[in-house]
Formats: sequence, C-alpha cells, structure tokens
Amino acid sequence: MPEDHDWEAYKVPPTRTPVSERTTSVPNPVNSFQSAFSYVFDAPVTFVRELIERLQNKNKFYYYHQKFRRVPDLSECLEGDYLCYYEAEAQWRRDRMVDQEIVEIVRERMAACKQREGPNQFQNCAKEMELLAQVTKAYQDRYGDLGYHGNARTCLMKQKHRMMEERKAAEEKQQ
Repeated sequence: MPEDHDWEAYKVPPTRTPVSERTTSVPNPVNSFQSAFSYVFDAPVTFVRELIERLQNKNKFYYYHQKFRRVPDLSECLEGDYLCYYEAEAQWRRDRMVDQEIVEIVRERMAACKQREGPNQFQNCAKEMELLAQVTKAYQDRYGDLGYHGNARTCLMKQKHRMMEERKAAEEKQQ
C-alpha cells in the first residue's frame, strides 16, 4: 500500500452511534457511580501496583537455575553430625544428577554428529567419541557399581578402595 493515502478515495463511513442529546440537567447516576468507584477503589490499587512494579524493576533478579550452596563432603562431617550427613547426601544426589545430565548431553551430541556425518562419522566425530569415552569413564569410576540405592557413603568407600588399589599398584610398580 502506498504511504500517502488518498483520503478522498477511502472515506471513513459515518458512525452509526447516535449522538446523545441531553434534555435534562440531572447527572447520570451510572457515570457518577463509575467515577466514584474509580477514585475510591481503582486509583489507590493502581497507584500501589505501579509503585511496587517500579521498585521491582529497580532490583531485577534473573533466575536461570537454582544455585545451591556447596556443603561439606561426607568425609568432612564430624562424627554424629546427622544434619551434616543429610546435607552431604543431598549434595551427592545433586552432583550425581548433574553428572548424569552431562553424560546424556555428550551422548546426544555424539548421536547428532553421527546422524549429520553419516559414513564419515569415524573421521569427523573423533573429538565427540573421545569426549564421550572420557565422560563415561569418569562417571563409571565415580558412580559405577553403586546400583540404584547407592548413596554418598558407599560412593566414598568406593573411592577410598580405588585410591588404596592405586597406591598398592604404584608401590608394586616401584619395587
């Protein structure tokens, strides 16, 4: 459509709403009620809401994901400190869920690369394959063989046994 409209060609049709002809000097009670309602109820509520919105816009917080504070590891808890045990267990569960998601994301990237590259997947997806191997090995080292009911204590014991085996293997290698 052209920018400058020809108003003579496109005339606005006349409105069909009749013009009110006031024949009395008594005000309409509906208009009085509407204006009273507006001043008594609507105006204060609108004022308070706008005031709150202005204050909230000054201090705007952006929540991308929930951030938990890091709690001490189970090995750092004092004996008999059951609250510390509970917090360490909850932290371990969150860490396990994060690690599961990391493995899943890397696995999805690997599948996308294989789908995209087709027959050349072994050449072009070598970095993704190596990354997936590293991530799954790290996950298996930390959480493998714990089963569904694994917890922070059994994971800590597994890491302790693995460290002891590594020390023993290093000592045997030196002798």
